[in-house]
Amino acid sequence: MASNNHDLSGLQKAAVLLISLGPERSATIFKHLKEDEIEELTLEIANTRSISPSVKDQVLDEFYEVCLAQQYIAEGGVNYAKELLEKALGAEKARDVIGKLTASLQVRPFEFIRKTDASQLLNFIQDEHPQTIALILSYLSSGQSAQIISALPPEKQADVAKRIAMMDRTSPDVIKEVEKVLEQKLSSLVNQDYTIVGGVDSIVEILNTVDRGTEKHIMETLEIEEPELADEIRKKMFVFEDILSLDDKSIQRVLREVDNNELAVALKGSNEDVQNVIFNNLSKRLATMIKEDMEFMGPVRLKDVEEAQQKIVNIIRKLEESAEIVIARGGGDEIIV
Repeated sequence: MASNNHDLSGLQKAAVLLISLGPERSATIFKHLKEDEIEELTLEIANTRSISPSVKDQVLDEFYEVCLAQQYIAEGGVNYAKELLEKALGAEKARDVIGKLTASLQVRPFEFIRKTDASQLLNFIQDEHPQTIALILSYLSSGQSAQIISALPPEKQADVAKRIAMMDRTSPDVIKEVEKVLEQKLSSLVNQDYTIVGGVDSIVEILNTVDRGTEKHIMETLEIEEPELADEIRKKMFVFEDILSLDDKSIQRVLREVDNNELAVALKGSNEDVQNVIFNNLSKRLATMIKEDMEFMGPVRLKDVEEAQQKIVNIIRKLEESAEIVIARGGGDEIIV
């Protein structure tokens, strides 16, 4: 083993780090690695005979500095991280740490606006071309993108959604140009590599987060303009009526998390098949009580029904993510998340 941290390869440093962290923490890290990475690290660890205290300390110090830089970048961008690291480590060390980090990790474009309030961001981009809006939303969190796409004019929503779904790769030059639109108000951060962005999964994640009215409008428009794309998106989505695709055990698990009042409102605007499958999975007493609530509540606003249905859909998606239920998606395939 080398006597100096600078003489080690990245793989050797990773092996030293894992050895230093101990078997329990290392096992947790292995869960997030690919099979070939685990094989390489395991072999390197096996071939590491001894580690001097100084090398161990140097590797741990470098790991801590890189983690610190990552945290600062996430909080305020590269310039913010550089400023704080200079105060903590000195100018030369700070440049070294930032250089290592940006060389090994790609900082996402538009990182500087990921913490910007969605309503403020909307003011900057709502008048841009739909393709420009689609590019920006593809890089934001699904929550931010959902808020923005919901606030766009209805005629623009489906167009932007379609462009996100059909987006593949975007050149760094285009990204730079789009970032300049916002640089008068916010600092810009440029990714030098071609980046995979958008795609069906991206728009599905956004549509799963928007309000039900926006989701329905976009899907109805896409079904007319791009029926194949709409079908591909719908196969990956779960909407309230898809409760019919769940087995009885899963429905019963979902209903345990649902407020009875919310359920009554949601069923008020659902079709007879959905109502029947829900009532069949409730006790007779509870089913009777909810039917009475639906009867006596009178007319209900469509918005209230959609909100109640969306809350139930969110519960279903959460239970699927935690692998407590299984949703059968397009083609009959079962996907366990």
